[in-house]
Amino acid sequence: MVPRLVSVSFLIERRLRLIGRRLASLRQELTITDEQLGHLADVTDDTRIRAMVSETPIADEEHREAERTSSAMARHRSDLLESIARLEAEQDELLDKLTARK
Repeated sequence: MVPRLVSVSFLIERRLRLIGRRLASLRQELTITDEQLGHLADVTDDTRIRAMVSETPIADEEHREAERTSSAMARHRSDLLESIARLEAEQDELLDKLTARK
């Protein structure tokens, strides 16, 4: 019975290490995404003002494109947050299993 407990614990610890690396990567990507999202918000505001001032079809299209890009980045950020939350929940479950075995 002891070898099975050791192997299960080993597998749990291995999975925890993998999750930890993935979480670190996702958090780093989230930091970059937040910076990009801030920049894109500024660009979107600038194009909105230019579109209002110039009242040209080109300026309107530039503003719409900036809004689409900003919206896509916001969706990406939301996806990252969901992935982080899922991995943190899985990490918590694995830690509970590991501590229950010891």
